[in-house]
Order: sequence, then structure tokens, then C-alpha cells
Amino acid sequence: MIALRRGFVDLPHGQMHYRVCGDPALPPLVMFHGSPGSGFSLMPLAGHLATARRVIAIDTPGNGDSEPLPLEMPEIADLADAHWHTIEALALEPVDLYGYHTGAAICTELSIRHGAQIRRIVMDGISVFDPAESGALVANQHAPDLPADFDGGQLARAWSMVRDAHLFWPWWDRRSETRRALGLPSADYLHGEVLEVLKANRTYHRSYLAALRYPKREKLPQIRNPVLVTGCPTDQLFSHMDRAAALIPGAVKQISAERGNGGDLAKAAAAMLGFLDRQN
Repeated sequence: MIALRRGFVDLPHGQMHYRVCGDPALPPLVMFHGSPGSGFSLMPLAGHLATARRVIAIDTPGNGDSEPLPLEMPEIADLADAHWHTIEALALEPVDLYGYHTGAAICTELSIRHGAQIRRIVMDGISVFDPAESGALVANQHAPDLPADFDGGQLARAWSMVRDAHLFWPWWDRRSETRRALGLPSADYLHGEVLEVLKANRTYHRSYLAALRYPKREKLPQIRNPVLVTGCPTDQLFSHMDRAAALIPGAVKQISAERGNGGDLAKAAAAMLGFLDRQN
């Protein structure tokens, strides 16, 4: 088993938390998680990627154990800056990037701003919503604030949201026709996901909403690095893969092995590493 370590980087706004695994002598791969949650959700895949990379999974500001930015409505550009300052503080560049969902938006902004210090990028489950789609998610409180109360209602609300995100898309639309084919992870893993949300119950939603506002149709064509656009068929954003790949110059598109219950994380990681290991 590959050992996992944790660390913090001090930035002007506060501390950024990261998880790291893999031999320090291997090339660095920095991973950005989706919403809601933290780098915790990336650890099953990271363990397989760490056979050939030094993997660093950073908690986005206001998520997990990273302190929030002093902004009520941070944009992806603000979050990307904090991530890049963390990468610089850890002296990782040149670096490969991996982004899942919200993390793919952060990868996009970093490629535009710092493409010369980035080698290759894996975008996993990237969305390209039209305004009506993103507007419907915002209108239905897809990323609700979860203030604590004396009845502990935030505990049940967080549990229901995280659990139902595995069962439905969107998570709040619980009709039979919106049911996902994924199924639930173990109760222990689900507990871990919920705890990561509860750590940031008043701020996790800021990065989620920033991702919904991010103008990917405008930004994706500006990407400056080789990109693998991937996703597995049970991913709720799988239908966006063709849209995203068509917008990114020279993007490689590849359907990933399943990674849910009974999935093959080793096979998915091997395909990603194959792309990252290319020399041209």
C-alpha cells in the first residue's frame, strides 16, 4: 500500500491543505477535486496513479481543510490563483494536472495563465452547461449553504445531499428517470465524504457555484496544453464529454473504465498515465 501523507501551505489568505502519496523522485501530478468535497474523494484513484507519479491532491479554498478565500463569490480564476501559489510553494513545476468536475475548470484557468509551466492535463468528467442548464441547477439550490442549527439539521441535509448525488442527477431530482446506474459506495466511504462537506458547511458551495458560472465555451478554446478529456459512462457529466473535447484544441478523447462499485480503478489510472507519459 502506498503511504499517504498530509501537509499545509501558508498563503496570504490562510492555509491550503493537501494530501500526497508516491515516491518524491517521480514526476509530480497535482489533482483537483470536484464539488462538493475535498481531495479525500480522489484518494482511491490517486493510489493507483501514485505507482508512476508523485501525487498531490489539494483541497480547494473553502473545501475540506483549506481555508476559504475572503470573498463571498470567488470565481474560478481566484481559486486557480490559490492552487498555483500552492504549487509554487511546493516547488512542483513543471507539473502535470488532473481535474475532476470543478477541478477541470481550475485546470482550464491554470493552462490559460501558466501553460508554460504545465506539461499535460487530464480532465475527468468536465461539464459544458448551457445557460439554461446551469441556471436550473442554481435555481434549485444545487449547492446549498448548510448552516448549523441546534437540532443538527445540517448533518441530515449534508448526508442526504452527498448520498443522493450517487443515486440521482441532479441529486435533488429524485424521480425514477433521473436515477443513476452507479449505486452507493460503502457506508464508511460515504461517511468520509459527508465529513469533508461538513468541515466547510458554510463555504463549500462557493467553489461549486463558481464552477457553474465559469464560461467554459469561451475558456476551453484558450487551453495551451495537451489535454485528455475522459469520463466513465456512469459519470453524471458523461454526456458533456464530446462537447468539451470539441472545444479544446487538439484534445484526446477517451472513455474511461468504470470507477464506481465494482469498477476498475487500476485500468482507469493506467490509461491516464499512458497519456501523461507521452512525449509529444
